Amino acid sequence: MRLKFCLMGLALALAASAQVERLAKDVHYDVELSAQTSNGDQAPFWFVAGRYGLSSAKPSSGYLRAAVGRDIAVDSLRNWQIGYGLDVAGGVDMLASFFINQLYGDFQYKAVRLSVGAKRRVDELTNPLLSTGGLAEGVNAPAVPQVRFELPDFWDIPGTHHWLAIKGHLAYGAFTDGGWKADHHAAGASYTKDVLYHSKAGYLRVGNEEKFPLTFVGGLQMKAQFAGKRYMPDGTVKKLPSGLNAFWHAFIPGGSDYSDGDYPNVEGNQLGAWNFQLNWNGGKWGVRAYAQHYFEDHSQMFLEYGWKDMLWGLEARLPKNPFVSTVVLEYLYTMDQTGPIYHDHTNSFTAQISGTDNYYNHGIYNGWNHWGQSMGNALFVSPVFNADGSLGYKHNRLKAYHLGLQGQPTDEINYRALFTFSRSVGTYAAPLLNPEYGRNMLLEVNYRPRRLGGFSFGAAFASTGGTLTKASTGYCLTICKSGLF
Repeated sequence: MRLKFCLMGLALALAASAQVERLAKDVHYDVELSAQTSNGDQAPFWFVAGRYGLSSAKPSSGYLRAAVGRDIAVDSLRNWQIGYGLDVAGGVDMLASFFINQLYGDFQYKAVRLSVGAKRRVDELTNPLLSTGGLAEGVNAPAVPQVRFELPDFWDIPGTHHWLAIKGHLAYGAFTDGGWKADHHAAGASYTKDVLYHSKAGYLRVGNEEKFPLTFVGGLQMKAQFAGKRYMPDGTVKKLPSGLNAFWHAFIPGGSDYSDGDYPNVEGNQLGAWNFQLNWNGGKWGVRAYAQHYFEDHSQMFLEYGWKDMLWGLEARLPKNPFVSTVVLEYLYTMDQTGPIYHDHTNSFTAQISGTDNYYNHGIYNGWNHWGQSMGNALFVSPVFNADGSLGYKHNRLKAYHLGLQGQPTDEINYRALFTFSRSVGTYAAPLLNPEYGRNMLLEVNYRPRRLGGFSFGAAFASTGGTLTKASTGYCLTICKSGLF
């Protein structure tokens, strides 16, 4: 019996040793040094937006970043798959002098994954390098630490012969920007700390590319901010609900906020987007058209008021050539927001008019942002640009046009270019007498010489004109070393 136990212990030790050895293989690293300077009072728009918070609105800034990780894809042939990552940076004139960009572990069995920690995530249907970002989830803000259960890839529904597939996720987490808001909020304004995060989404894919190149994807994203503490201008602190009921009301919208009075809405800041995509995969080339509709609470979630506010996009992947490989065109319209009138039903006037949605803003939770950066589309002008320290959005009634280009002239050189024009009439609560405009451009080139294995050198030029953010022209230089341990 003792011999059996000894042999079992030896087998477990060898198995554990093998797993540790496996996790030490295929580990990659990145070391990056970047600096940007500009001639305005703020950095150009595209030096700030679309960078997961690894940026600064100050005219000059820089950082040193180091990352190490193991991609879960290296275990794609195994039932059990494991990945992890640590990504840290120290900066000058950044959001913080030291910050953790990512710290996470991914654990997957067959199709189901548990992801724990702060990890950069992208919108399901938009190009993270060329798009302005999804309406509910973009690539502007630092990652939110969370516990997330998900089907990360489309899973074929049994019996449909690969013609129907689903994917989705359910997550709870916590915002980490309470200290930043306490330091940056405008005098006489309230702010929140210790706020919790909730996210869920489900998508259905219709089509089988092996049989026919056209597929359709449709789905729903829902997000929520809840719990935490609200710090009032008079110094008092209002503790917001954080028990099991709060978690349930984040999952199934319900309850009400203490500030709702006689007209309860739902607890916390609830928002989301309907997402749709048509994808044609022609082999060497492809086209996808997508549309997203944003909603706050219930007023625009369904078709009661009509869907006028939309993000429309078209992405084309071209056959290999030395000029352009990918083109993205987008049109954003958010002028409607269910109209300018809000009225709750009363005994004498029973009509319910749920207008003035005020996208991305919220009376308690400051708005849909993390560390001052929009958690959704970049063109809403993140609060990090607000010179007066206000934590909300001053521009959410927008009309915008955007072009993104990407190409690889040689095996060692690639580029991307962004051109954006946007027009704002402010918000319903604070309309602009004269519309304000923004003209933003980014030109970025990366050079990865083969003879210097793992090194890459980047140079970027950006400019901002108009009045939405302060006019500026700037340059950025980046050196990166990547490789495998």
